[in-house]
Amino acid sequence: MFEFRLGVQDLAETSFGMSPLFELVFSVRPRVFPAKHPEHLPWVRETAAAYARLDVELLDVLFAPHGWLPDFLTPRPNGIVTEIADDLAVLRRTPPEVVRRDIALAYRHVPVPPVLSGDPAAVLDRMCAAFEAYWDACIEPYWARMRAVLEADLAHRARRLTFGGAAALFAELDDRITWTEGLVRLAVPSGLAPERVVEVAGRGLVLVPCLFLRGAVSMIDDYEPPLITYPARGRGALWDHAEPEGPGALVELIGAPRARLLVMLAAPSTTTELARRLDVTPGAVSRHLTALHAAGLLNRTRAGRSVLYMRSPLGDQLIR
Repeated sequence: MFEFRLGVQDLAETSFGMSPLFELVFSVRPRVFPAKHPEHLPWVRETAAAYARLDVELLDVLFAPHGWLPDFLTPRPNGIVTEIADDLAVLRRTPPEVVRRDIALAYRHVPVPPVLSGDPAAVLDRMCAAFEAYWDACIEPYWARMRAVLEADLAHRARRLTFGGAAALFAELDDRITWTEGLVRLAVPSGLAPERVVEVAGRGLVLVPCLFLRGAVSMIDDYEPPLITYPARGRGALWDHAEPEGPGALVELIGAPRARLLVMLAAPSTTTELARRLDVTPGAVSRHLTALHAAGLLNRTRAGRSVLYMRSPLGDQLIR
């Protein structure tokens, strides 16, 4: 159990971030622990051939057998949205002694694999080269879709904090997280980490969604703001390539094209992504999205240059 004690200033400075490097690193989990991540197996199968051509000797041992990961591989995001090149630049600046220490801690119950036990500077160089190739082959082709889900999550969490305060935000962040009068408690699986009380003490708290987590985890530093990474909303529908038909009664009510879109928008998406999945023009999709939004069946929010659509609570009720 981690217990974070937040003061008024810490709540005011609670921030959100998004990290391509987090997604890259944690996306290796479904490959080495496939039974724990069935929702990502369509993507794992789709990219299996490309992955096999990479430095799998190194990538397959990023996570120790019990699931631990060297902490230096997940540096804190520098801002709400970062780019992979920026994240890798931060990673390359990791001091060799930190690389050695964090690998030893992650593998403290089992032998360190030979590929990770050499000169730490050389190990880090090899990691960064492997990550660049992995990004280009397996992540970048899907990044627009992944980023849309992450940005929609950030927009949703920000609204929860703005309109409901900390209690509303932490109440639905993850089942492992609870909030009580200035205390954020994060339960971790038994034996994975010792109990720890963290006095945030004016440093603030950083919250980062991730598509490849089953439950929230924390990264704690004596000087940096504590960080909690939690499973992003909508990740379960990330790899859904099907063109779902709406229920019969719903089709009769609003027509097949709008029923199909309403079913698809259980997870956030952009007009362009929906048009690609349905093999129609963005203009055709936009007309239906506008109508569904006007009827209160969809929410929309702007994330950078994109507009994300997702079913509203009324839309969920109509689907049911």
